[in-house]
Amino acid sequence: MTAAMREKATAGAAAKGLSNVEVREGFAEGLPVADGSVDVVISNGVINLTPDKAAVMREIYRTLRPGGRVQIADILVHREVPQDAKDDIDLWSG
Repeated sequence: MTAAMREKATAGAAAKGLSNVEVREGFAEGLPVADGSVDVVISNGVINLTPDKAAVMREIYRTLRPGGRVQIADILVHREVPQDAKDDIDLWSG
């Protein structure tokens, strides 16, 4: 996340009166939260961008409370995507 994205997320939570939302800077491979402290992990197109997906999954497991939930919405491909397709943002966004 960029600083602007963090600021927008913080402002959006405040505008909705959500006092239980905290936006932190960090990497998916090393989440800045304590073991077993998270109720829900949501990834919307982030895990597929990380170079070490196994590390991300370990972090999710480490940080989730017992009974915690995971929601993942990432793109999965079964063959190599050509570079020109990777470079065309219109193919990857709404």
